[in-house]
Amino acid sequence: MIKAITASLGLMMTGAALFAADKIDISKLPPPSSKQGVTYATDIKPIFDHSCTKCHSGKKPKARLNLSTLEGALKGAKHGKVIEPGNSTKSILILNVAHLGKKDHWMPPPHNKAHIAPLTAEQIGLLRAWIDQGAK
Repeated sequence: MIKAITASLGLMMTGAALFAADKIDISKLPPPSSKQGVTYATDIKPIFDHSCTKCHSGKKPKARLNLSTLEGALKGAKHGKVIEPGNSTKSILILNVAHLGKKDHWMPPPHNKAHIAPLTAEQIGLLRAWIDQGAK
């Protein structure tokens, strides 16, 4: 029971600790896209398929984060949620793809074996809009 409570507290504090420990300057984030009605199926899945699902899909996705489905993306990773619907600036996914915070959390990682380029400001803006609009 104590282990379960400790694990739950650790998961809840992951996002807050990320902001506090790394002193992340969210003003460096690209602004959210002005596009309305952003959906996972139409707008976000193509970004994930191009830049993320090589590692974050299948039976054993890295960090247990499966971005190949909306359900998987909303479920999160082994350390908890990475998307906070309605609040992109508190979504760990956004901080990681924007290459803010700890370098070993950046996605896609710099100099990755698959030679996947970082997401563009426009892609990050679209992800932000999707999350801010409820991540549907």
